[in-house]
Parts: sequence; structure tokens; C-alpha cells
Amino acid sequence: MEFQSTVDQYMAVRVLVYVGLLYQDLIKSGQIKEEDRLPPVLPLVLYNGKPVWTAALDVEALIHPAPGGLDRYRPRMRYLLIDQLRYAKLDLSEKQNLALALCRLEQSRTPEEIRTVVGYLVDWLQEPKQLSLRRAFTVMLGRVLLPRRVSGQAIPELNDLQEVDAMLAETVQEWTKQWEAKGRQEGRQEGLREGEMKGLREGEMRSLRRLIERQFGVVPEWVHTKLIAADLATLVKWAENILDAKTIDDVFQ
Repeated sequence: MEFQSTVDQYMAVRVLVYVGLLYQDLIKSGQIKEEDRLPPVLPLVLYNGKPVWTAALDVEALIHPAPGGLDRYRPRMRYLLIDQLRYAKLDLSEKQNLALALCRLEQSRTPEEIRTVVGYLVDWLQEPKQLSLRRAFTVMLGRVLLPRRVSGQAIPELNDLQEVDAMLAETVQEWTKQWEAKGRQEGRQEGLREGEMKGLREGEMRSLRRLIERQFGVVPEWVHTKLIAADLATLVKWAENILDAKTIDDVFQ
């Protein structure tokens, strides 16, 4: 299993290497006897990035076709991709899908969303043979997800999904207020950061325009257009270029 937050165009190669190393280790350690076959492996890539996953799912797609009958010797190995953002658009009510439930929990933004998923899990995981799964979801909620969503809020030890549901029912209103307040605070901070960056960029642009005027005289209109469109890093680079520029065009190289 590989966790990815960015697209790796050569993920299929990595998967091929991982599986090959696993088989090699099984053989060298003596876990596989000469008369035994190697175990099947399901390579799984769990992706939670925003861009759509564009990497090849099979290593064969990364290799140029071979001439004649040699093409049959190209390596082939496919991995299973679970794209969380796209996967979570499916309807939980259509079928019992625990992978989808996990994605929904990870993407939850309100206590109500968490409680909705917990309600499905309570209904789905009622049989005694599902006790370990029910326990795994309970631990994940109580020790990972909820503490991350409500920082500073004490989470009691939870032993079952029904306890999670009951706790959410009691605290959902209070937590909603906390989450909304946190969201507003993060929004204000982001706005301040954007304002600071905008101020730095405008200051750098004005300084660069004055330097160009002092060095080369009247600033052409096309220079004004380039300055307005440039980001902060580009403006800084152009300002450095002025030190060695012999013509106004040299500034923008």
C-alpha cells in the first residue's frame, strides 16, 4: 500500500520494484520453498491530492512497444488506485462500502457529516465476525479523526461505534460552533497572508519601475504590461538583472 498526496508519473515502476523486492525477500528468507508458488499481491495506491490522477496504472504503458514478437516480454503489473476525492462522490446508501465510508470520514468538515457515516457503520457492522472492523473504526475516530478535527477538546475513551454516535449527538452543536470559528480564523489568516504578499509585490513593482527609469529613461508601455503581470519572484529576478543589463531587454531575460 502506498499513500500519495501528489501524482507520481512513475508510480507503476515503484510498485513493480516493491513487489519484486517483497518476492525476493520471501525467497531469501526461506518463507517460500522451491516447490511453492509465490503469493498473489494486490498493489494499492491511496491518493488524496486535488489534481486528477494522471499516472499510468500499469508499468507496461510506460515502456515503448517492442518490435515483432519481443513485445510479449515487456513487464506487466497493474496497481489499484483509490482516488479519495473522486471516490467519495459515490452514494453511501447504495451499498455497504467500507472504503467509501473511510474516505467520507477523512473528508468530513462538520460533526453532522461524521455522524452520518457513523450511522451507516453501526448498521453495517453488527455481526460478531465484524467486531474487529467495528473496533478499528472506533479507534480511528476516537484517537485520530476527532482529536484532529476538534483540537483542544478532550475525547473520552470510546469502545464502540454506538458510543461515538451518542457522543456526537450530545456535542454536535458545540463542536459545530468551534469548527465554524476555526474556519473563520483560518480565513482571516489567509486573507492577511494574501494581503501581505500583494503589498510586497506592489512595492517591488514600483521599485523596479523606478530603477528602470533611472537606468534607461522613459519606460515603454510593454514594460508596464510585463511588470503588472509578473509575480513577486519574477520581479525580484528582474531587479537582480538590472545590475548587469546593458539594454532594457536584458532586464527581462
